[in-house]
Amino acid sequence: MSLDTARNPTDTATDSTATAVTERPAPAKGAGLGVLLALLATVVWSGSFVVARALHDTVPPVQAAFWRWIVALVAVAPLAARETWRQRHLIRRHLRFLALASLLGITVYNTLVNQAGTATSAGNMGMIMAASPVLMALFARLGGNRLGPRRTTGMLIACAGVLLLVSKGSLAPDFATGDLWVMAAAVCFASYSALLKRRPAELGGLAFLFTTFALGALMLLPAYGISLAVQGGFEPTTGTVGPLVYVGVLSSAVAFFAWNKAVTLIGAARAGIVYYLQPVCVALLSYALLGEQLGLLGGASMALILGGVAMSSAR
Repeated sequence: MSLDTARNPTDTATDSTATAVTERPAPAKGAGLGVLLALLATVVWSGSFVVARALHDTVPPVQAAFWRWIVALVAVAPLAARETWRQRHLIRRHLRFLALASLLGITVYNTLVNQAGTATSAGNMGMIMAASPVLMALFARLGGNRLGPRRTTGMLIACAGVLLLVSKGSLAPDFATGDLWVMAAAVCFASYSALLKRRPAELGGLAFLFTTFALGALMLLPAYGISLAVQGGFEPTTGTVGPLVYVGVLSSAVAFFAWNKAVTLIGAARAGIVYYLQPVCVALLSYALLGEQLGLLGGASMALILGGVAMSSAR
């Protein structure tokens, strides 16, 4: 699956209440912006699945992940370095939390996606990653938020569309090894999104972004060294550097900013509903760029996903 994740006032109310409460809707303006930002992140991230698949035989997965975050660090440094230095004592105080968020959302999640790209299609990756919102909603429910019947129904409809895609209409789906890697990535991304709610409010979004990128790349460094020794490096060409710049600048700096701001405005569960659109975006991109076929079954699944998203996000 970082810039502005200040705690929503409604989150504080939820945390201080012993019994389950209904998640308060964001103001109309904030909710609309939150949905748009979640959609932006979803569309941009969809392209990263296509990139992971396109690079599967030219750039080793760990090396692709490592250079993605190096590029992302270079991209955000001009904006984030000063704030990060100013809040260095605060970062040191919350280093455990930042390390866990970096491990889940930066180091492990993206590496698993790249690994999956060596063994399954971009379409399958997008389909299975759409299970993340189910886990986000589950975490929100465990945290004391009621989802409501309309959101729950829409989520189930969208989930049915995802299952239809993954199973290809069969009652006994046969998951490839790459599919299992993506499932693990979905758990990591949902866990990361749930953690965003607990980000220290006093920690600036830019500082959070820069620190998690740096820690994530640092934790990847040993695996990167092993990959170089065992697999060798990759040849820097337009076909390898261009995609890495895309995932480093757009899928990392821009998309993480948009996603974390969306979670701030509308919560992880509601942002997760928009994330259900990812398999639709990935399917269209993989068809246009990689020639992966969608088919009638894919169209029916997309209709279920879109219908579920519309029902769940309607005010």
